[in-house]
Amino acid sequence: MRFTASDLFDIIIAIFLPPLGVFLKCGCGSDLLINILLTILGYIPGIIHALYLILKD
Repeated sequence: MRFTASDLFDIIIAIFLPPLGVFLKCGCGSDLLINILLTILGYIPGIIHALYLILKD
């Protein structure tokens, strides 16, 4: 799997602001809501969920 510059940018954003990374990749939907809740409950689950959504394609 090749990483492009935009993938690298999305990964860096997802580490610092997981909901923003999900928003940039998936838009405003259920994935964003789930990620916001996970980030509120614990920062690490929010990061894991964001990275999963960014890297699954």
